Amino acid sequence: MCERKIGVWLIGALGSISATVILGALALQKGLTDSTGMITAQEPFAGLGLAPVETMEFGGCDIRRGSLRESAHEIARETGCIDRGMLNELEPELARIERSICPGTVTNCGEAIDMLAGAPSPCRTSLREEIARATGFLEDFKASGGFRDVVVVNLASTEPPLEMQECHHDLALFEGCLDRNDSGVVRASTIYAYAAIRAGCPYINFTPSSGALFPALVRLAEREGVAVMGNDGKTGETLVKSALAPLFTCRNLDVMSWEGFNILGNMDGRVLDHPQNRQSKIQTKDAVLSKILGYAPHSRVRIDYVPSLHDQKTAWDFIHFRGFLGAKMSLQFVWQGYDSLLAAPLILDLVRWAEFATSRGESGLMPHLACYFKDPLGVDEHRLYEQFRMLVEYANRAAETGAEPPERS
Repeated sequence: MCERKIGVWLIGALGSISATVILGALALQKGLTDSTGMITAQEPFAGLGLAPVETMEFGGCDIRRGSLRESAHEIARETGCIDRGMLNELEPELARIERSICPGTVTNCGEAIDMLAGAPSPCRTSLREEIARATGFLEDFKASGGFRDVVVVNLASTEPPLEMQECHHDLALFEGCLDRNDSGVVRASTIYAYAAIRAGCPYINFTPSSGALFPALVRLAEREGVAVMGNDGKTGETLVKSALAPLFTCRNLDVMSWEGFNILGNMDGRVLDHPQNRQSKIQTKDAVLSKILGYAPHSRVRIDYVPSLHDQKTAWDFIHFRGFLGAKMSLQFVWQGYDSLLAAPLILDLVRWAEFATSRGESGLMPHLACYFKDPLGVDEHRLYEQFRMLVEYANRAAETGAEPPERS
């Protein structure tokens, strides 16, 4: 029995992370690399029948002009980790995938993202027409590839925060806003998420953009029988925080201050250099500490754009804590890594989990995926080891049900 194909639709398909996801998947399919960095490659998940990476085919959308091949060569130059011979071998597949990349939308994304598109926001059609356009791209991709399932992953640049209103908590009110063309209640991420859910596609928000999965959209996913999850992939400084902060609670040490300083290059850094967009990121990075510690120490997160770093990001954290007899002590750490290479294997994981949830008839939020996100929806637990335990327990329950893995003939 041959494997059935799974479509993967990447929003922000020409970005560094998307290019790395696609390069990594193609390299895995050809046996040119291994699965290091993929959580699902570990033993607790081996018997679940998760969809092999070999069954994934890619498409997507982007607001920018350019080519996927150019993006792949750029990430190879910036990281120095991708062999030119590998790139040459994958060139035909990259060119084929490139033809499946459609124009995206910049609706209410702010000046920083407008600039990436190369022009100010054009005069838009109605919200319903924009949703229909995005839905049409998804349906065409699904039909052209003969995919049973298409998983949509938002990897677009971070939008300014969307102020939550009553309509964002009530599906009927929100859909009324769409009918009245009230564009102030949406961002581009809202249009993508709504279109994906209405098209029956599981949706992952790997960005901090708050317009992607507010409560009304989660209700829509539950109604439509679609699995969704977010927000903001946890790959660097916050990953370390979620593992390290429990140390202080376990030892009953009082954290007085926790200062974080982040520098990064690439397009993400350019967008986050804009104050409105940066605020969305800071909100998800800074909320973790108080939820783990149970109190709010003095804490700030700073993010600065350093063009010469390209895809590399560096975080320096200073933790000032108080111990026995009032002794004041400190801990510092430096985290350095390539943003796209840290994120890409997690996205391949999330595609597998989303497809698995769909095969089991699951819908709405997937809280067992909390360990993948800085701000996991529907989850109050932020300690990394406990979040990972949630994932393992979900896998164990799924294995115990004896449900057959979905046929992919």
